[in-house]
Amino acid sequence: MRVLFVEKQLDYEPQGTMQLSSVLKEAGHDVALTIAAQEDALEFAYEYQPDVLAYSVMTGSHHYYFDLNRQIKERLNGKNVFSMFGGPHPTFFPEMIAEPGVDGLCIGEGEGPIVDLVNALGNGGVKPDIPNWWLNIDGEVIKNPVRQLLRSLGDLPRPDRHLIYDKHVYMREAPVKHFMGSRGCPYQCTYCFNHAYYQIYKGEKRGSQRPVDTIIDEVNWVRANWPLENVVFIDDLFIIFDDWLEEFAEKWPKEVGLPFFCNVRADLLVKGPHKVDLLKKAGCGTVSMGIEAANDRIRVKLLKRRMTREDMIQAGNMVRDAGIHITSTNILGLPTSTLEDDLDTMRLNAAARISYAHAFIFQPYPGTELGQYAQDHDFMVGTFDDIPTIAWDRSILVRQNPEETRQIEHLQRWFAIGVELPWMEPLIRKLIKAPHNKFVDSIYWLLNKSFKGYAISSRVHPTKFNIRNLWNAATHFFRMDA
Repeated sequence: MRVLFVEKQLDYEPQGTMQLSSVLKEAGHDVALTIAAQEDALEFAYEYQPDVLAYSVMTGSHHYYFDLNRQIKERLNGKNVFSMFGGPHPTFFPEMIAEPGVDGLCIGEGEGPIVDLVNALGNGGVKPDIPNWWLNIDGEVIKNPVRQLLRSLGDLPRPDRHLIYDKHVYMREAPVKHFMGSRGCPYQCTYCFNHAYYQIYKGEKRGSQRPVDTIIDEVNWVRANWPLENVVFIDDLFIIFDDWLEEFAEKWPKEVGLPFFCNVRADLLVKGPHKVDLLKKAGCGTVSMGIEAANDRIRVKLLKRRMTREDMIQAGNMVRDAGIHITSTNILGLPTSTLEDDLDTMRLNAAARISYAHAFIFQPYPGTELGQYAQDHDFMVGTFDDIPTIAWDRSILVRQNPEETRQIEHLQRWFAIGVELPWMEPLIRKLIKAPHNKFVDSIYWLLNKSFKGYAISSRVHPTKFNIRNLWNAATHFFRMDA
């Protein structure tokens, strides 16, 4: 069978797509990728003549992919092609199976399910009883339960990076590349999909780690074939298991020796200072932790992040004192929060000595506890279908003072600069009162992008200076929607 993955654009290597491609190829299928932002996806599909169209969909991008799927099917001139959708939006909003052109959607993990379905299609037709799949067969929707989560992640074939690098020049040549060392997270943050994910997989252990040797093998294979100077682990939480982290800290410097980035959690570092020592021993260059909100009520009760301001300040100081940079994630415009709360969060980031502070405007994603809270308490304008593709452009929450909404949206652009230069807060308070118009929005966007690019290239993921790489990175960075 010929399977075509369709992407709008790529920010960094899509780990799920690469892994799905590898298991499909292992099963004997042909796999290709088209990226609509850099080529005519319709013409590519016409030339490739796929049997299956595959989409990974986040909330906010779903309408784009519904429309693109329809256009591709029309361009294929009536060819019998099966359109399958996976990713966060189908997993938490499976009712999208009723959307015209959606033949099947995968809930949860996809490696086993996608091979089973494509095998069935290649053997004469879709089977109705494949776990994880909701299927639209001749107008009848069939809803199958999920199978157990994969535990032996080391048994999976190496992710198919050729699929991405043969197509995407920037990612192929970039000295910074992305990897995953684990899946899952044991925490209950209300804005995150993890707690909702484990409602689907009730009773399952939360979190699985890839073997250290498997990760090292993949990284060294990538370095042998493509440029690689800095490794980014995009795991939800890299430091859960001490025994794994100890093994990693022992082997990584000897067998790889590259600086790396990973996600941590403030309270885990404060309770276990040895984790910082292990990260330093391993050669970690940068970590990221969620601060999200400075207000204790919002952070503890609304977000269910049971840690203190002092934890975050202490964790930031521990990391910086170890010679490791630290970035943070923050959510602005939360339900029941105010502009002053968000400015307080900016000040907390500065106190924690954050090297670069990411700020996102809250979006009430379906399937999350906080998304449901926003809907139930009439904080949302419209429905989940109105959520934008990216999480730092506009807020869809209802506020008593529309002017405050505009100021929060502008603050997102200035947030990282305010953390870097706390003395600018009085000026930032004035600048965020500006109206929304093309000139103001463009200038604020440019300043935000420029500072972010500087901070990431010089601190977060530093690499050797190369004019070509710098140009490629800048071009890629400024073309992205986000």
